[in-house]
Amino acid sequence: MAVRRRQRRGPGGGRALLAAVLLCVWWRAAGERLRYAIPEELGRGSLVGPLARDLGLSADELPARKLRLSEEKQYFTVNEENGNLYVNERLDREEMCGESASCSVSFEALVHNPLNVFPVEVSIEDVNDNSPAFSKAVLDLEIGELIPPGARFPLEMARDGDAGINSLLTYQLTRNPSFSLAMKEKPGGKKQPELALERVLDREKQSSFELVLMAVDGGDPARSGTVQVRVNVTDANDNSPIFSKSLYEARVAENLPVESVVLQVRAADADSGSNARVSYSFGSVPDAVRAVFAIDSESGEIRTVGPLDFEEKNKYIFGLEATDGGGLTDHCEVQIDITDENDNAPEITILSLSSPVPEDAPVGTVVAVLKVRDRDSGENGQVSCELSGEAALSMVASSGGSYKVVTASALDREQAWEQRVTVVARDRGRPSLWSSRELVLEVSDVNDNAPVFEEAAYSAYVAENNAAGALVLRVQARDADAGANGRVSYWLAGGSAGAAGAAPLVSVEARSGALYAQRSFDYEQCREFAVAVRAQDGGAPARSSTATVRVFVLDRNDNAPRVLWPAAGAAAGEAAGEASSPFEVVPRSAEAGYLVAKVVAVDADAGRNAWLSYELVQASEPALFRVGLHSGEVRTARAVSERDAAKQRVVAVVKDHGQPALSATATLHVVLAESLQEALPELSERPAGAEAAAAAELQFYLVLALALLSALLVLSVALAVVARLRRAGPPAVLRCLGAQRFSLAGAAFPADFCEGTLPYSYNLCVPPPARAVPEAAWPPPPPPVPAVPVLSAEELLGGDSCEKPSPSSNVVVGEPPADAGALQVCKA
Repeated sequence: MAVRRRQRRGPGGGRALLAAVLLCVWWRAAGERLRYAIPEELGRGSLVGPLARDLGLSADELPARKLRLSEEKQYFTVNEENGNLYVNERLDREEMCGESASCSVSFEALVHNPLNVFPVEVSIEDVNDNSPAFSKAVLDLEIGELIPPGARFPLEMARDGDAGINSLLTYQLTRNPSFSLAMKEKPGGKKQPELALERVLDREKQSSFELVLMAVDGGDPARSGTVQVRVNVTDANDNSPIFSKSLYEARVAENLPVESVVLQVRAADADSGSNARVSYSFGSVPDAVRAVFAIDSESGEIRTVGPLDFEEKNKYIFGLEATDGGGLTDHCEVQIDITDENDNAPEITILSLSSPVPEDAPVGTVVAVLKVRDRDSGENGQVSCELSGEAALSMVASSGGSYKVVTASALDREQAWEQRVTVVARDRGRPSLWSSRELVLEVSDVNDNAPVFEEAAYSAYVAENNAAGALVLRVQARDADAGANGRVSYWLAGGSAGAAGAAPLVSVEARSGALYAQRSFDYEQCREFAVAVRAQDGGAPARSSTATVRVFVLDRNDNAPRVLWPAAGAAAGEAAGEASSPFEVVPRSAEAGYLVAKVVAVDADAGRNAWLSYELVQASEPALFRVGLHSGEVRTARAVSERDAAKQRVVAVVKDHGQPALSATATLHVVLAESLQEALPELSERPAGAEAAAAAELQFYLVLALALLSALLVLSVALAVVARLRRAGPPAVLRCLGAQRFSLAGAAFPADFCEGTLPYSYNLCVPPPARAVPEAAWPPPPPPVPAVPVLSAEELLGGDSCEKPSPSSNVVVGEPPADAGALQVCKA
C-alpha cells in the first residue's frame, strides 16, 4: 500500500510540522506535483494512492474527464472506475535506479474536458531484499611466518544491492587466537575489513588456517553473506605492495572509444625477486564494471572494453588489488566520472491530441499536450521547443517539460481543413541537436456558411406556348461547408410577381435547382414574372440565401391580325346580303388617290409578329383601287369613269411578319354615286337568288298563318252556331262569317347605327332591309309607306349625333317595302 511521507516529530516538532505545511503549499504552487511513496517489490495490482481524489475529481466525473497516464513504461495504471493508482508490474529498485541514493518514477496524469496535465512522482523505497555477497567463495591469503603481530591484511568487501540503511554492512569473523577482525575507514564512509595478526605464526606448527568472514546488512530483518578465508603460512615476505594512492580519480567523456586508456595505477613492493613482482586485479566489483572496464595485470592500465553512456551511469567506483609474488596484497579505490556529451537529441512524445477540433473552437483551446525530454544533462539537456509552419496554433510551456499546443487564432475549415505544423525541439549543446515531430490536426466542420448562388439574379427566356414541365432554368448555389452542412436544397421563397393569387407558374426541384414550367405561358397574358428561389443547407440550425429569377416570355406568332374596320360583321354580310353591310360612297368625280376608306387591324403579338402589311387581293375593278402597304388606306388608283359599275366590292388581306405568317381579310363595299340619294336605289337592289330564297321563306310562313287562321275561323263559327241554336237567337250572327282583312305589314326599322372609332371622317350609310315579295304572294300589298326623307348636305353635316330626318322632306326614292323604317344618317 502507498506510504505518504511524514515528518517524524522530535525536538522542535512544531517547526518541522510548519515546514512540512509550507513545503506542501509550495508543491501546489509549483505545478501541482503529486508525490507518492511505495516500497519496492509490490505485487501487480497493489494500491499506490487515490489519484483521482487527490486531483479533486469525483467518481461521477471520471468517465467524462478520461483520466489516464502518460508514462512511457507502464509501471503504473489507473482504474477508470474509481481513479485509484495501482502497480502495473514488479518494481525492482536496484534494477531501476542502481546504486542511486534516491529512486523515483515521474509521469504525467492527463485529464480531458478540459485538457490539463498534472505531474506525479512515485518514490520507490528500498526493501531489504538483497543479501550481502562476496565475489569469491574463498579468499586465499598467504602470510609469512616472520610477520610480527599487529600486521593487517585487507579482506574483500561484500557488496549489497540495497540502498540506505539496508546496504550498511558490518563484518564478523570466526574466533581464532591468532587472528582478529579490524575495520579500516575508506573514502565515502565505507569500511574495509582487515585481518589482524594477533601473534607470530609458526609454519612448522600450523601451516594453514580456515576462517569464516560474515557480512551483515542493516535491514530489518537483517540479511548476511559469508566467505571462507584460507590463510596459508609462508616463508618470510615481509613487504607488501603499496599503491601510490588510496583513491585514483579519472574523468572521461562518454562515447569514449573502446580500448581507450582511462588511467593507470601503480603499486611498489620493497622486496626483491619474485616477492617484488606485483600483479593487478579487480577486487570485489559488480559485473557492470567488468562489462566496461578491464585492467592490465602487469602495467596497471585501466582500459574501456565497452561503451560508456552518461545517461545510463555517470560514475563508477570500484576497488583494485595489488598482489606481490609472495602473496601480500594492497587495495585501492578507483573513481571514474563520466562527463556528458551532447549525444542525445531531444525526444518528443505526444501525450494527447484532440483531433478533429471544431472550427468554432475559441482561441486558447488546448488541442495537444507534448512532452519533450533530453537525456543529456546541463546545457546539453536544456531544450527549447517551437512550432514551424504557418498555422493558427501556438505552443505554451507547461510544468515538468511538457508543452501545450493551443489555438492562436480562429479556425476556418473552409480555408484550411487541417492544421499541419512541425514541432521542433532543440537543445543548447554544442553542436546543438534537434528533433522534430509533425502534428496533423483535422478541423471539423461547423455550419457557419450560408449557400451562395452563382448569380444574385438570374434571367431566363422562354418562348410562349411551351409544354407544361419544360425546363426553364437551372440555378446553382454552393455551400463551403462539408457533409450535411454543405448539402443544398432549393425552394420557392416567393410567388410570381405577375400572377398574384394564381397557381405558381414554375416549380423548382429540391436537389438539382432546376426550374420547370407548371403550365404553358402566353405572351399576350403575361410577358414576364419573377420568383425568389431559396437555397437552404442541411445544418442545424440551417442557413439559407435567396436569389431572384426573372422569366421573360418570348412572343410567338400565334395570333392572326384582327380587323377592326370594316367590322367583322361585314364578312357575315356576304351570306346575308350586301344590303346589311357597311359601304362607302365615292363620288364619280373622284380623282386618282382619293381616300376611300382605311382598313384598321391590330395584332396581339409583338415585334415582327405584329408588323402588319396590307394587300389588295380581290376587287370588282382591280385597276380602280389600291391599298397602302403599311397604312391600309384604300385609295382610287385612277379617276372614276362612267363605265365603272355603281357597286364595287374590295377585299384586302392583312398579313403579319411572323414565321409562318398569319393573315385576315377585310371586305369593303363601295358605291359610286355623287350623293346619298343616288346611292339609295343601288342599296335596295338585291341579287335574284337572295330574293327568291326570302320569298320562298316568307311564302311558307304566310301559308302556315293562313291555315291557322282558317282553322280558328271554322272553330269560332261552329261554336257560335251551336250557341245560337241553343239560345234560339236570330241568325244575324252569321254576319260574323264576313271576310276580315289581316294586315301582315308592320313597321320594321333597322337599329340605329353610329360609329366614330376611325381617326378620320367618313359618311357611312346603312340601307334599310329589303323585303321583296313575289307578285303572286298572298296577302295583297300593304298600303304605301310614307316617303323616306332626303337630307341636304347642311343637314347631314350640321349635327354631331345621329338624327331622324325631318318629316317635311317628301322625296321618295324607289318603292321601299312596307316594313321599312326611317333611315338614320351618322356623321362622324
